[in-house]
Amino acid sequence: MSEHDPNCIFCKIVEGKIPSKKVYEDDDILAFHDIHPWAPVHFLMIPKRHIASLAHAQPKDAEVLGRMMALVGELAMKEGARPYPEGGFRVVVNTGADGGQEVHHLHLHVIGGPRPWLKG
Repeated sequence: MSEHDPNCIFCKIVEGKIPSKKVYEDDDILAFHDIHPWAPVHFLMIPKRHIASLAHAQPKDAEVLGRMMALVGELAMKEGARPYPEGGFRVVVNTGADGGQEVHHLHLHVIGGPRPWLKG
């Protein structure tokens, strides 16, 4: 598995070749607003290292994926999701064609607001 795919739009965002509205960044993770949001809170979280999909995740990816999951709640609240249990958010990982994956770089959709997922 390559650390970087020069043809991947998310790898280009990581490199700064394509601009994004950042929510969070560290050495391994980048979170940025979705360009076609479904809800008032809708951002993507990606590992900076290119992993094509969740189906490609390996044991060596467990640490970064665990850190991503541990950050979701904090970032969702920072971006305006209402607190649990009345509020909350949804985390979606589309995998492969049947799963609706359009960009082949593993990413979490974090979506918040009053039942925004009823759109699709």
